[in-house]
Amino acid sequence: MKNDIYKYGVSTKKAQQFIDITHLIEESLDKSGINDGIITVYCPHTTAGITINENADPDVVRDILLGLDKAFPVHGDYRHFEGNSHAHIKASVMGASCNLLVTNGNLILGRWQSVYFCEFDGPRNRDVLIRVSGD
Repeated sequence: MKNDIYKYGVSTKKAQQFIDITHLIEESLDKSGINDGIITVYCPHTTAGITINENADPDVVRDILLGLDKAFPVHGDYRHFEGNSHAHIKASVMGASCNLLVTNGNLILGRWQSVYFCEFDGPRNRDVLIRVSGD
């Protein structure tokens, strides 16, 4: 049973954005050489997250960010002294990780799916950890 962890840097350019990191996951899978198993993608930050969603129409990402801003506006009646409470809330809603299946050496994603790093307090230099477990 293999249990490899890969660390990647992600540089965000905007205050809020989604970055497709599927290629980093595929790179980790290739390096690991596993045939069947699970990949965990983890974001070790409190104002960023990880999600899986559509990659075919960029308006989907725009609409998700718009919806999150409507639900959790940048400026609200927040008390957190750093002024980024909206980013903490959005990161909590999106989640810090996701799990993906690997079968016959292939990453299992739906036809239109990609894995996204979700920035809510950028621009920043961030990390993504990818654990590949299997045989």
